Amino acid sequence: MEDFLKVGTITTTHGVRGEVKVYPTTDDPERFLDLKRVLVDTGKEMVPLTIKGVKFFKNLVILKFTEIDNINDVINYKGMDLLIPREEGVELDEDEYYIADLIGMEVYLEDGTRYGTLKDVMETGANDVYIVKKESGGEILLPAIHECILDVNPEEGKMTVHLMKGLE
Repeated sequence: MEDFLKVGTITTTHGVRGEVKVYPTTDDPERFLDLKRVLVDTGKEMVPLTIKGVKFFKNLVILKFTEIDNINDVINYKGMDLLIPREEGVELDEDEYYIADLIGMEVYLEDGTRYGTLKDVMETGANDVYIVKKESGGEILLPAIHECILDVNPEEGKMTVHLMKGLE
């Protein structure tokens, strides 16, 4: 399991005082109001930044950091992910999982046959859809519903599925 959870990606700067526009990757963008600090993953290091201000604009979050006061100090962070430690993540209900824990899971059919690997999660209005790269080649889209997803075990990195009629 991942030690850090991605909560957003810096898309661009906002103004000249060091604010950034962030595309939120959390289910609830208002979550940023409760965050005190984030880590910017530069690829080489994790840079801790303290959140000083939060605004919302369309589907984006605008953040102001205590440590940054001008555009030149923040421009290099464009395109970088914002992370938080796992322990600061929201508490999940039963049968809820962090997407980071699902990606890469081995997918098995109910008879125990290895079927493929969970490649990505598509978030839709009704329910999520799991994109599975099949062992036999190609991909399949599986709705994240109880009739289709029988068991998810993040500790073992294993998911058991039932292929409903019409999915294959």
